[in-house]
Amino acid sequence: MREESFTSTTQEKRIDSLLSERFANHSRAYFQEIIINGKVTINGKVAKKRTIPEIGDLISVHFPPTQEIELVAENIPLEILYEDEHLIAVNKPVGMVVHPAPGHPRGTFVNALLYHCKNIETVGEEHRPGIVHRLDKETSGVLLAAKTRLAHEKLTELFATRQMQKEYLAVCIGNPGSGVVNKPIGRHHIHRKEMTICEKGKEALTEFETVRFEEPFSLVRCKPKTGRTHQIRVHLKSLGTPIFGDRIYGFEKMNIKFEAPRMLLHAHKLSFIHPLTEEKISLEAQIAFPKIKSSSIIEA
Repeated sequence: MREESFTSTTQEKRIDSLLSERFANHSRAYFQEIIINGKVTINGKVAKKRTIPEIGDLISVHFPPTQEIELVAENIPLEILYEDEHLIAVNKPVGMVVHPAPGHPRGTFVNALLYHCKNIETVGEEHRPGIVHRLDKETSGVLLAAKTRLAHEKLTELFATRQMQKEYLAVCIGNPGSGVVNKPIGRHHIHRKEMTICEKGKEALTEFETVRFEEPFSLVRCKPKTGRTHQIRVHLKSLGTPIFGDRIYGFEKMNIKFEAPRMLLHAHKLSFIHPLTEEKISLEAQIAFPKIKSSSIIEA
């Protein structure tokens, strides 16, 4: 168990908020949990999550051991959109996590890749073999992976240099119209697992177009030109038209009223020049949004 101690320099913040700001790799919820489990002390006494430390207090955090993740090949069916000896593209289903992590050690896209693709365990990052980009758990659609080290390097470069043409479809609450959102995105200063618009954030650019509007919903085509975490979700929220079913950035009352089953965001298309064969690759994943109560926005 790792222990870290420091002296408080403020007397205005709760201990859970203070810790989430100091240790940005962990969320406020994470610290609330370990505080409840008695892993945080103030001047030698076990802290409570509502405690507000005084200036000069000695705060000690006993970080629980990180859960070891073992990569296991699993025979999980994949809807393959394209495959050759260099790369593979699938239509990721709703609910599938991209790679193993604490809380999701099995049933991920990586587990499926290890079964489907030989020797992919040596491609890319140790616990994320083959992965060159990601989709949120509730986001369906085109997901690309590399099968060789060279392909991983080349595809990662295409994403980094914005040579991937991405198109998403989203059902929004309200009508954003059409235009461009050019607002920098960074990590939320309190809720560390969330992103937000902020001056010190990284450049983020999204083109959007309303395909159809039927009060109170709109079907919106989004083309992110950058690849920031939660970019489309944050940008649509900034317009006052968040994605229906989004439990982090959306409107909770509307999600409940219209019985949102999940977040309605789909990675519809991905186009690029194959980095090794120079072939033009255009991928499209069939959309499968669930019906919305009292609305025909999806069927139209």
